[in-house]
Amino acid sequence: MCEIVFVDSAGQEKRVRAENGETLMAVAVRNDIDGIVAQCGGALACGTCHCYIDQPHLDLLPPPSEEEADMIEFVMDPTANSRLSCQILMSSVTDGMRVVVPDSQH
Repeated sequence: MCEIVFVDSAGQEKRVRAENGETLMAVAVRNDIDGIVAQCGGALACGTCHCYIDQPHLDLLPPPSEEEADMIEFVMDPTANSRLSCQILMSSVTDGMRVVVPDSQH
């Protein structure tokens, strides 16, 4: 079990609990995080679960796969810390991770 902090476009934080092994996208959907739409349900076929991962957690995560990196190229407002939440698995490494939902998804 770990805690994740989602931050919306207004800077409001929402702390939620996550089970090890579930995706960040599933955590966001289960907790009604505005802006994480997850239209494809985690099939890596859209960018509607795009988010920004704050340091230092970004460096602790496995790098994006080639497929994820390709999809990130098509999201609105990609940055160096852009990730697709459907590709991030919860673990002890993600405990305390701050996840910012892009303004373009609200």
